[in-house]
Amino acid sequence: MKVHHLAKQNSILNKFLAELRDVSVQKDSMRFRRNIERVGEVLGYELSKELNYTTKEIKTPLGIKQTNLLTNNIVVCSILRAGLPLHNGMLNYFDDVENAFISAYRHHPNNDEEFEIVIEYFASPSIEGKTLLLVDPMLATGRSMVEVYEGIKKYGNPKEIIIVSVIGSVEGVEYVAKHFPEDTNLWIGDIDEKLNDKGYIVPGLGDSGDLSYGAKL
Repeated sequence: MKVHHLAKQNSILNKFLAELRDVSVQKDSMRFRRNIERVGEVLGYELSKELNYTTKEIKTPLGIKQTNLLTNNIVVCSILRAGLPLHNGMLNYFDDVENAFISAYRHHPNNDEEFEIVIEYFASPSIEGKTLLLVDPMLATGRSMVEVYEGIKKYGNPKEIIIVSVIGSVEGVEYVAKHFPEDTNLWIGDIDEKLNDKGYIVPGLGDSGDLSYGAKL
């Protein structure tokens, strides 16, 4: 798997990441959602540079202009609910793509740190021969992403897979690398060094879903 770690380079992306992590700024849930969305826009723009293009003639009022336009047939798939702001960021740039939505969450059957990933809902078009963008803000253990990938296979065999995340852990990145095809690309804002006992990224930013939409029972 090829990893594109954007925080290694200086860019305005780091401002958005800093505000997402900052406990004083993230109290504003509207700004938190918007910052996730803006990170999605940056990631979408950067990954677009490595997609496929063809030259087309565009008629202007005064003549003809040769322009390179995107040819990938893209499906953006996000994991509910935390993935919605990042999904919107993708759509701000890839505004004519198809969309898929999947519900995946951690279930703690013994009310302790051990958990399993439960998937209850799929809504997806065919992904056969298409470019699949799997979108989830936090790539913690990587288990949710792998379970979603296994579940979406019933909708077809994609031509290529691109994973898009805001923050991940070294462990999560290594886990998905073992379970996804070798030619998968990961586009990620930043990668943190570890997980805590509950499987949350440290230093991370907390629970992205709760910070975006409020705490759940």
